[in-house]
Amino acid sequence: MARSHVFPFLLLFLLQHQSHSVLTLAQARSDEGTAYPVVVTTWPFREAVRAAWRSVNDLDSSAVDAVVDGCSACEELRCDGTVGPGGSPDENGETTIDALIMDGKTMEVGAVAAMRYVKDGIKAAKLVMEHTQHTLLVGEKASVFAISMGLPGPTNLSSAESFEKWAKWKQNDCQPNFRKNVFPANGCGPYHLSQAASPVLEGTCGYIRGEDVYGKWSGASSFSGVLEKNSNLIGRHNHDTISMAVIDKMGHIAVGTSTNGATFKVPGRVGDGPIAGSSAYADDEVGACGATGDGDIMMRFLPCYQVVESMRQGMEPKHAAANAISRIARKYPDFVGAVFALNRKGIHAGACHGWTFQYSIRNSSMVDVEVVTVVP
Repeated sequence: MARSHVFPFLLLFLLQHQSHSVLTLAQARSDEGTAYPVVVTTWPFREAVRAAWRSVNDLDSSAVDAVVDGCSACEELRCDGTVGPGGSPDENGETTIDALIMDGKTMEVGAVAAMRYVKDGIKAAKLVMEHTQHTLLVGEKASVFAISMGLPGPTNLSSAESFEKWAKWKQNDCQPNFRKNVFPANGCGPYHLSQAASPVLEGTCGYIRGEDVYGKWSGASSFSGVLEKNSNLIGRHNHDTISMAVIDKMGHIAVGTSTNGATFKVPGRVGDGPIAGSSAYADDEVGACGATGDGDIMMRFLPCYQVVESMRQGMEPKHAAANAISRIARKYPDFVGAVFALNRKGIHAGACHGWTFQYSIRNSSMVDVEVVTVVP
């Protein structure tokens, strides 16, 4: 072919290649521009997302501070009655708080579990992260720490609504509940390993109103029964968590959770909410994950750690989320739960099992919070 014929083809090739390169670069810049900041949370907790968005976008807060602002809003609103004070009574009628925060830049974690008398779970978790070398504080000692660091308390975390819910449950012979392989199987306790294990002490059954160490209301009793498969104990409005992820304007990632746990749980029970890698996980190099559902099952698999590590290996968020959920479902086909996955570019997805899941998101390309529905 003559040189005069070759040149137009070469010029056309170069122009096409250059045009493609510029388009690709422009798309990458566009993606970067729309990704940060971004806020994602489990369920249609719009006000929580808005609070975090105002913090991270309007006030230029860090991802950690935005997570605290978002989860605090949900605690104050008592989202679905499963976050903050006044919901999810345990067998004794008492409400306790679990919460976690994780900084994906430093990999630091702070958490509180089964915390009594203090309503600000996410703030208490942040205090653990920033003012101790520990990761998790529990029970009354977590309460003492939080109050000593300036959080308000002691406070009665129960409400008229939670007390009424607990009273109706008692009238229904404490059914359903989370006990198994105990006697009596279909009534309130005290419970034993078998009918012949030990005598029932007179006067030990029932609810006792008394003064705790802070002079506040408390309950003390034991109840029992058997948790049946597919029990209505597990559901969005009685077994739920806010799990939030934020990417700030600098691209740093943080996650946080807050919950008052499972309704009618055995006193002292700690779910997945304050467990890093189960309810939430973040790494600036990769992305983040949030989870909700049957925490007693999910925490055995660390699904959010799995999601982030799968994305680290190159999986897209939708595949990483589905993979983590499928691992649980293979072992526990009746479990109920969900995760969202968010990579460091701001791409997000969700997966669920046993229920229809929704998560909320806001980024700079949106005029307000959007809710994404995920079906099993």
